[in-house]
Amino acid sequence: MTTDLGTLLWTLVGVAVLVAVATAALLLTRAPSPWAPALAVLRGTVQLAVLSIVLSGVIRDPVWIGVALAVMFGVATTTAARRLGTLRTRLLPVATSMVIGIGVALVVVFATGAIAFSPRYVLAMGGIVIGNAMTIATLSGRRFVELVDDRWDDVEGWLALGATPRRATTDLVRRAVHAAMVPSTDQTRTTGLVTLPGAFVGAVFGGVSPLEAGRFQVVVLAAIIAAGALVAVTLTRLLAPVRTRPVRAD
Repeated sequence: MTTDLGTLLWTLVGVAVLVAVATAALLLTRAPSPWAPALAVLRGTVQLAVLSIVLSGVIRDPVWIGVALAVMFGVATTTAARRLGTLRTRLLPVATSMVIGIGVALVVVFATGAIAFSPRYVLAMGGIVIGNAMTIATLSGRRFVELVDDRWDDVEGWLALGATPRRATTDLVRRAVHAAMVPSTDQTRTTGLVTLPGAFVGAVFGGVSPLEAGRFQVVVLAAIIAAGALVAVTLTRLLAPVRTRPVRAD
């Protein structure tokens, strides 16, 4: 018990120092919202602590795993929608695109037998794919809005010539999708050379053979890419029919 408490204490010290370094760097450069990363780490720590306690009791219960995934999805869609504007106008397109992307990816993973269909794997894969889909929804949506705002004169020109709102932003949709997929593509391309993915490292530390951990990680990366591509394409196409200049979200 003493060792566990000691390890926890030094973990908290290490996290506190890292957060202090990040906050100090942001304060020195007078970046907007310099305390946001520190608050994010604090919030994440509390949420992970609660999640660890909850999951210890529901990891084998399909019903509670469904509830956990539903909560993850709800928080993810709400977070992404708020990054793009108001919930009233953005929640439906974000939720629709994420349902399509996440649903297709998970169905393929478990229907093909790439990963065994069991409660713990459903929870693990679902959580990972939902988190990454949220990020790609935010990136693609924000990039599309920024491009439309920056090139509004071009969009208005297309509309004046009789183009439909969707046709007027076709090129901007392509650019937004490409920009949103860059982080996931680079992460996948450099896996094993630049980065060691968390799922791989966690599986190895948990006693799984490196070969099996690598197999699981490859499936994870492919699922993230598939879900992300569908989310980015679907969301930007839903946002594409623009008739008025969009207002950028903070």
